[in-house]
Amino acid sequence: MRTSGFSNRQQTSGMPFGKYRPFLETNPVSLPDRTWPGNRITKAPRWLSTDLRDGNQALIEPMDPARKRAMFDLLVKIGFKEIEIGFPSASQTDFDFVRSLIEDDAAPEDVTVSVLTQSRSDLIGKTIESIKGFPRATVHIYNATAPVFRDIVFHNDKPQTVELAVAGTREVVAQAEKILDDETIFGLEYSPEIFVDTELDFALEVCEAVMDVWQPSSEREIILNLPTTVERCTPNIYADQIEYFSRNISRREFVCISAHNHNDRGTGIATAELAQMAGADRVEGCLLGQGERTGNVDLVTLALNLFSQGIDPQLDLSNLDEVRDTVEHCTRMSTPQRLPYVGELVYTSFSGSHQDAIKKGFAAREEKVKAAGGDENAVIWELPYLPIDPHDVGRNYEAVVRVNSQSGKGGVAYLMKEKHHLDLPRRLQIEFSRIVQKTTDKFGGELTADNLWKIFADEYLPASEAGIDGKHWGRFFLDGAHVSSVPTAEGGDTEVSISLNDRGAKVQMESVGNGPVDAFVHAFEKMGLEVRILDYVEHAMSAGRDASAAAYVEAVVDGEVLWGVGIDPSTIRAAYKAVISAINRAQR
Repeated sequence: MRTSGFSNRQQTSGMPFGKYRPFLETNPVSLPDRTWPGNRITKAPRWLSTDLRDGNQALIEPMDPARKRAMFDLLVKIGFKEIEIGFPSASQTDFDFVRSLIEDDAAPEDVTVSVLTQSRSDLIGKTIESIKGFPRATVHIYNATAPVFRDIVFHNDKPQTVELAVAGTREVVAQAEKILDDETIFGLEYSPEIFVDTELDFALEVCEAVMDVWQPSSEREIILNLPTTVERCTPNIYADQIEYFSRNISRREFVCISAHNHNDRGTGIATAELAQMAGADRVEGCLLGQGERTGNVDLVTLALNLFSQGIDPQLDLSNLDEVRDTVEHCTRMSTPQRLPYVGELVYTSFSGSHQDAIKKGFAAREEKVKAAGGDENAVIWELPYLPIDPHDVGRNYEAVVRVNSQSGKGGVAYLMKEKHHLDLPRRLQIEFSRIVQKTTDKFGGELTADNLWKIFADEYLPASEAGIDGKHWGRFFLDGAHVSSVPTAEGGDTEVSISLNDRGAKVQMESVGNGPVDAFVHAFEKMGLEVRILDYVEHAMSAGRDASAAAYVEAVVDGEVLWGVGIDPSTIRAAYKAVISAINRAQR
């Protein structure tokens, strides 16, 4: 045998990678004394949902007013206190929807609505007109500051770009003073678009000029939103930009720094989290990551990432299925099955080793909860492969373990216990999992808990007793049994009288042994069958006086080792049925 000291090396792809430049060669940032890597996120940021604006404009079919209202109501119900509700100067439809929220008194007193407009005087007046009457409202203005837009799209130099931002801010102030009354608590948000591609010192220059007009103070906050409108760098670079901006912006105590991240590189979540570590106070995004191209950052994932670390997300996501269903209804977009926390398969394991670990984890947790007096919240969540408890977000445990050809005894045993209340002994788990494996190898696909039960019943139980259409199989069927626990002349202490159905014929037998099961086995020995019990286990299938018992017998029948299973309200009858199950299987 020969061994290699290294893996095979990748070959050149042939793709035209030379036409692209590293981001730091396009927009360098140097922060050698950065502090954010040592910081921790210890609280939720201020959340702003832009589902009704960024999310809506990215849809194949934008939301109609009814769907917009359903989305708004969901956002309020979850607990969002800042919601961007539209671009009212862009269309009459958007304007009318904003006004409908006023007319229906739909916005609670503690919710701040936000409306977006370009930094253009002809748009700003209508924008502010749309929010008249809201208890709390913010106008969000933006203009393009990145070189690729200054040079290619708008042909503006830096002074012209600054003046556009300043003129827009002046117009917002003037129109707000003219149109809004004292009943509306009014605020300003400004975005240097695209911040991530804008020279840092120029982004600071533009924002300082805007603040000189707005004059932020302890009673007059300004939100400076710093978008990765197109995600083009690794999350650590954006974090450096945020920390640099936060250090160098004046009047920082009156500034709310907001992160607005997209997911073009697939790292929107990490970018938003590192931005918080670097000083961002607020995060803008959409539920389930809706938005242009690859989407805005997913606020559900961000919030539940906090939750999984023991931090209050300050959003109520205890019914994720309702959130998903409402978002799908409103956006007419489907949810990927493996989207973090929300997707259909995210709490599911098919792998046998994963299933075994989950099964053992649930068993260990059950013991800890019992020791804590039944208080679930007193026991830290520590389960293999499940970062949070599915129950906390409205999911049940039924889909945690699902069986296919990759599954093993742990998954099979888990489903049999959770769905059918049968706690199979370990060696029976091994035997039954082999039977299941043959089925999945033959037919493929996934086996549901109901499919699993049918396989189990067909192998171990009379179908009629298992609640499955069909007759019982096997040579023997128990009609009745009477047990007497008295000393006998033969030396045993138990006598049984048994009524059997043997291939349709009625058989009556009496036998003696050292206990009910031993006596029952001796009866079959009188019929010429060699039966020896190796293991016997029983348990109640539920609490209460009317609970059924499950009995499991490992036996040697005519030289073959195999298991039998019996279920009956009587523990004795359950044990007898388990012995018959083993005998019938040996002769099947």
